Amino acid sequence: MSQSPASRLRALLAEPRIYMMPCCFDGLSAKLVGDAGFDITFMSGFSTAAARIGAPDTGLISYGEMLDSARDVAAATPIPVIGDGDTGYGNALNVKRTVKGYAQAGMAAIMIEDQVAPKRCGHTKGKLVVDRSEAVERIHAAVDARKEGADILILARTDARHTHGLDEAIERAAAFKEAGADILFVEAPKSREEMERICKDVPGCHMANLLEGGETPMLSPAELQEIGFSIVAYPLTLLSAATRAMVEALADLKAGRHPDDKLLSFPELRRHVGFDAYYEEEARYSDTRD
Repeated sequence: MSQSPASRLRALLAEPRIYMMPCCFDGLSAKLVGDAGFDITFMSGFSTAAARIGAPDTGLISYGEMLDSARDVAAATPIPVIGDGDTGYGNALNVKRTVKGYAQAGMAAIMIEDQVAPKRCGHTKGKLVVDRSEAVERIHAAVDARKEGADILILARTDARHTHGLDEAIERAAAFKEAGADILFVEAPKSREEMERICKDVPGCHMANLLEGGETPMLSPAELQEIGFSIVAYPLTLLSAATRAMVEALADLKAGRHPDDKLLSFPELRRHVGFDAYYEEEARYSDTRD
């Protein structure tokens, strides 16, 4: 019997190493991450909102829409996927429902954060967080859902560094760990020194989030592992690369030029989408009795 996504993620995180985690936003991007040899991916709320509804990550995309995307993403790749569960979409009972839904959709882990709804992207303006007791209550609810049978890891995120300072963010991370969170994520530290303090003051499995143009320094995976991180997420790299390519191709077409130099060959595109694998498997079931 094959391992569950959560079991595979637990086994990976038990290894003394760091995992680079490009973030995806649909079935194709998730498939490409796995095909490229990465061990984990993350279904980014920012990127999923952009790709699915063409809107910013400001609480506009719903739980149902994210759940549908989670099913598509999990089905498209064999590697474990962490899903962005935002604030849990309501009170503690909503958090439990969200966690159970993501587990049923095939997510290996779910991220629950402490922002006020509607939430904001971690490196944009307008962020506010709930008080610490409510933040911890969310994680307790998520852990309870896991205890009640949801086979999923809990990634607990705090955005308190932005609003209350590093000390409060570290206190929250410690409280989340005590509540039973499996992975800790202090969003938007502003220096290597702050990142070192996070890992030193709250030992455990930590995730770093490296957003191009964001507030956190772009350290190498080797540096992050030395500091104490287990996962390094690249939340917008794929979305940004894809958007740039589409914008440039559209500009060429609008100007009367065909963007041949920006395209994959048709055979390459078919291979990445999965036609070659499909035809290979299809041949196993073809009638060869001629």
